[in-house]
Amino acid sequence: MSEHAQIYLATPATFELSEFNAHLAEILDEYPIVCLRIALKSDDPIELGKAADLLRETCHARDVAIVIDDHYRMVKRHGLDGVHLTDGAKHVRDARKELGEDAIVGAFCGTSKHAGMTAAEIGTDYISFGPLGDDGTLGDGAVADVELFQWWSDMIEVPVIAEGGVTRDRLVPIKDYIDFLTLGSEVWSDPDGPIMAMERFRQWLR
Repeated sequence: MSEHAQIYLATPATFELSEFNAHLAEILDEYPIVCLRIALKSDDPIELGKAADLLRETCHARDVAIVIDDHYRMVKRHGLDGVHLTDGAKHVRDARKELGEDAIVGAFCGTSKHAGMTAAEIGTDYISFGPLGDDGTLGDGAVADVELFQWWSDMIEVPVIAEGGVTRDRLVPIKDYIDFLTLGSEVWSDPDGPIMAMERFRQWLR
């Protein structure tokens, strides 16, 4: 684990491509981002493909990796670096078979140690847990607490990401147990703008 958790950006679920790309380029020029995740909620291959191609150019020009939510069959076609699977371990084997050993395959496992361990055992490069607080993304209101991240950090070698409902009070207790922090709406929807939001999160990770 690095001295501080590294920041991993996720796009909004919907966005205007050229406008978003301009904001993204500004952030990538200013801050050391390890990866961008295309989290566009769409099944339209044309829309997804346009986003993948433009954002890949922006990321790769700055040596930033880029992955896409779930659509692992689009990875090779659009020159992406891998996939982020949002349903735990279910498609890890299929994604790894399709993409090969060099691609990034990550899995979001909610708050489940079991799902995380299963995904790690069958070949993910990282596990993501969340949300950190009840942000409406899980119907049962379950949250990934400090104990989960501390246990994973102590027991499992596969890198761990925290995501969802990130605030200062939720981040500070876990920051020493995570390898990466995913930021999405916390940055893009901040009333002070994404640059100011990024600056705050960087300070909180120190």
